[in-house]
Amino acid sequence: MKLSEARVLVMRGPGTNCDAETAAAIVELGAKAEVVHVNRFIKGKRSLEEFHGLVIPGGFSFGDRIRSGAIFGKMLSYSLRRELQSFVDEGKPILGICNGFQVLIESGLLPFGEVGEPTLALAKNASARFEDRWVYLRKCNSSLFTLKLKNVSRMPVANAEGRVVLPLGEEKRMLAQLEENHQVALRYCSAEGEVAQGEYPLNPSGSYADIAGLTSPEGTILGMMPHPERAFYRYMYPDWTRGNNEAKGDGYAIFEGMLVYIVERF
Repeated sequence: MKLSEARVLVMRGPGTNCDAETAAAIVELGAKAEVVHVNRFIKGKRSLEEFHGLVIPGGFSFGDRIRSGAIFGKMLSYSLRRELQSFVDEGKPILGICNGFQVLIESGLLPFGEVGEPTLALAKNASARFEDRWVYLRKCNSSLFTLKLKNVSRMPVANAEGRVVLPLGEEKRMLAQLEENHQVALRYCSAEGEVAQGEYPLNPSGSYADIAGLTSPEGTILGMMPHPERAFYRYMYPDWTRGNNEAKGDGYAIFEGMLVYIVERF
């Protein structure tokens, strides 16, 4: 497949507010991106089969009623269960950013790639406030999304519920399982790449084991709290006038890896 033939769906719902930037990043790389409301799929007017990849972008879907991503996630797991699972089983990549990560958790797709009930949670930040800051991230696996990513990257977070919480009493067991399957994709760290070890603000949410991103066992699904679309170009960085003259930001690699995989696979 040619890159220009790759079709990526940016699925939005009421309250989603990062869809335009996310679609623009995909188009900038040479693929086709279409922003479509989730209701179009639920009503049967559109089909996931039309697309080679799916991105659920950031924002505050359904006003974060109940909890972040809950309503959107349940809509997917109950109304699009078979279609979405088929999409996953075909090896088509799915990226969930911030609220999109929360949606993937609530739909059950992360961490084990099966649509259903959630097996972990993204809870309120330990700081009990909305965290809007740039963070450093340590690459912990080489999935299709992170393959081209630097070992230490820098992207912004903007969330109030970004704290990864594993089942009470099962934390160590599940973490060992995730690490054995190479599913921990990103961890919060220092500028030197040292894992944050829960230290605030290096780990802005208080996320368990400093987890900032998780993949499915096959690596075709990635959920991440930082926003790669807001770090797509170097000029988006707060210190862009200092340092190197690179045009690309660290977030560029996330989208590039997804599209390279689509071109090679399909």
